[in-house]
Amino acid sequence: MATMNSRAVRLRDRAGPVAAVLAVLFVLWYLGCIGLNAAGARERVLVNQPGWTTADLVATTWAMERPVLPAPQQIVADLWSSCTDWPLDSPRNLLLHVAVTAQSTLVGFVLGTLLGVALAAAIVHSRALDRALLPWIVASQTVPVLAIAPIVLVILGSLGFSGVAPKAAIAMYLCFFPVTVAMVQGLRSPQRIDTELLHTYAATRWQAFWLLRLPAALPFLLPSLRVAVAAGLVGAMVAELPTGAQAGLGARLLTGSYYGNTVAIWSALVMSALLGLALTGAVDLAGRLLLRGRTP
Repeated sequence: MATMNSRAVRLRDRAGPVAAVLAVLFVLWYLGCIGLNAAGARERVLVNQPGWTTADLVATTWAMERPVLPAPQQIVADLWSSCTDWPLDSPRNLLLHVAVTAQSTLVGFVLGTLLGVALAAAIVHSRALDRALLPWIVASQTVPVLAIAPIVLVILGSLGFSGVAPKAAIAMYLCFFPVTVAMVQGLRSPQRIDTELLHTYAATRWQAFWLLRLPAALPFLLPSLRVAVAAGLVGAMVAELPTGAQAGLGARLLTGSYYGNTVAIWSALVMSALLGLALTGAVDLAGRLLLRGRTP
């Protein structure tokens, strides 16, 4: 009984602040709907309804067809309608766009992780590459992805790459940096006494990498993977914008902006946030299982 009470107290202590912050955000959101949508509600809806009251104005701002800021219940209703009223292969179904963007994100994430680990291993084992590569790796992230995405897409398109590959390349561009930086730090984390011990056993560099450096780098790698997969999602969505893609969350955002459908735009944004949470959660879970499996 005491254990159950202590768990309930811990759950309350954790959930309480989160619930309080969410409540404040929802209150501010609804107030923002009133402030931003009031002018449009008076000009487009209530102008033909003489004698309207403040309550009518508030209710209208929370239920407009094309609001400046949609109310939360409008976004939830649009998400439900989009996911249940259309077949999964229909462009109107938001889950299709989620699957397309997730595919590009995961491919770019895997490629970026492999590239980051390879670069980190090369930097750690070569002083010349450390001086030559690391400054350029850091400098590469100073270029805005919105500027580099069209260039990469045009180059890959001229080489015959289309579909997932160009979007995955942009996602990889954002993924490899946090992995590289974290892995460099992690591979250099073993103590000098540990490396000298392996030398006394005549271990090769390859053996020292697998037996000492890589296990020591795992606690550094796993947090960077959560950052990388979230960055990859942003890269995949940005890559969908200049290509005129027919599917993907980025394409959904672009279509919504073309037609002034702010509810659809916000639905895509919320779905992208949920996708990001799902991807980072999956990476975190995989990392915990991996570290638990390596615990002696």
